[in-house]
Amino acid sequence: MQHNRRHFLKQLGFGALGLSVATTGWANAGTSLESLLSPARTLKLPRSLPATQGVEAAGLLNFTTAIEKANLNVHSVMVVRHGHVVAEGWWAPYAPQLKHTLYSLSKAFTSTAVGLAVAEGRLTVEDKVISFFKDQLPETVSENLAAMRVKDLLTMSTGHEKEPTPQMRADGNTNWIKAFLAAPVERKPGTHFVYNSGATYMLSAIVQKLSGQPLITYLQPRLFGPLGIEGADWEVDPNGINTGGWGLRLHTEDIAKFGQLYLQKGLWQGKRILSEAWVADATKAQVMSAGGKRSAEVNDWLQGYGYQFWRCRHNGYRGDGAMGQYCIVLPDQDAVVAITSETGDMQAVMDAVWDNILTAFKPNALPADAAGTAALTKKLSSLALTYPNLEANSPLVSTISGKTYAFEPNPTKTRSMSLTFGNGNCTVRLSDEQGSHQLTCGLNRWAESESTLSTKPIKLVPTPIPGEMRTRMAGTATWQDPNTLLMTWRFIETAHYETVTCRFTADSVAVEFESSIAKINKTKDARPVLQGKMQAGALSQKG
Repeated sequence: MQHNRRHFLKQLGFGALGLSVATTGWANAGTSLESLLSPARTLKLPRSLPATQGVEAAGLLNFTTAIEKANLNVHSVMVVRHGHVVAEGWWAPYAPQLKHTLYSLSKAFTSTAVGLAVAEGRLTVEDKVISFFKDQLPETVSENLAAMRVKDLLTMSTGHEKEPTPQMRADGNTNWIKAFLAAPVERKPGTHFVYNSGATYMLSAIVQKLSGQPLITYLQPRLFGPLGIEGADWEVDPNGINTGGWGLRLHTEDIAKFGQLYLQKGLWQGKRILSEAWVADATKAQVMSAGGKRSAEVNDWLQGYGYQFWRCRHNGYRGDGAMGQYCIVLPDQDAVVAITSETGDMQAVMDAVWDNILTAFKPNALPADAAGTAALTKKLSSLALTYPNLEANSPLVSTISGKTYAFEPNPTKTRSMSLTFGNGNCTVRLSDEQGSHQLTCGLNRWAESESTLSTKPIKLVPTPIPGEMRTRMAGTATWQDPNTLLMTWRFIETAHYETVTCRFTADSVAVEFESSIAKINKTKDARPVLQGKMQAGALSQKG
């Protein structure tokens, strides 16, 4: 399963400079407990002190210590007990107001849309997949394809021996439905689990076919609106169908609300949002799952799979996504844990939850713990991801600031770059075939900006600025030595970041990129080192 996810990430592709969009950090949540418990968002979950809800503050504190010690690169955590948020934190530059890419945690929301459509009588889980797409079928419909049900899509037991997502997303392919239906179905549907993002995409396509609306639009009045989930966006395929299996972006608290809805068996503020029967079916083990590297008793990917939800140890269940996006629901503890991250060891994050957060839950309210609460408050208000912090200046700055470096022809089609220093910042301008892009890096600190640098294949709905995709970024720069500038570019509404190294010699520069995904997978970044020459007397383009 982990291998399949890595393969899927490689299939996503990157645009402009091939940048893997990035995030790293948690914004300061405030210095008082009151400010920590009161982020400025509407329709918030209620806040409470941990002890009041029977949670030991020390266990929550131990979780943050454990994941930092293991360098698991967690970006945010929110713990909900008895319907109250008892702890929340963001590692700077991540922040409560920022959305985060959910990757395959998106699948649980797609499943929910199907549950809503079933309740409205639009379909049943026993309906055959081919019945919805009679004009998209291959010339020969195999017996197994004909037998494939909506339920088989939900449980990832479609009969494929290899998931068809790479074929669907292949260059030049604009009809993902047709590509899915054309893929060989080697086994009888319902008998064999294969992690299958293409199956989830087909669920999105079915909901759109039946409702006449993209998935995100369909969910707005039925789920997002009632739960107070604001500003959601979701990737689309070439025909405007939400990708379903990935691509949704939400806030951490939105993940927690979603988990709380399921914990409450589909009820929200006394109103029935989702069928209790659907919640039960979606979150129980429908098929035997596969994945992970450990034996079943200590492996959270070998506990069974429901309707786009994984079963967990400790009688829990979760939606999760690549690089460590989690919505963990613990019915026995009346608790929800929401986490965003970029980690190469998703099981280690789960272990940290079981070892520290789970053990902090007690049956009844606890005596007030002023010291423990104060220590937890202090920690949560100062969470931050580390970054290189060396020299803030170099004698070279006066020579290179504001000058344009023209690059030799290269596969990324990057044409030029300039670095302008001033006011404690380094302003980066890049030119490529898409135009001019700008971002800001603080010198030995984070600086936030918006940029047109983004992953070109990704289209978001709704687009934040009509006609122009802008990405929220946090950047930092430091001088590794007088001739080497090291920058970190974090795309702070995604899970990823770039390390960019500029090595200057006389009137030339070599620019090397390393994506966070390459770091996690311990592979060499495929992009070439860009070789640039200073243009005498030229100033950089203004972006």
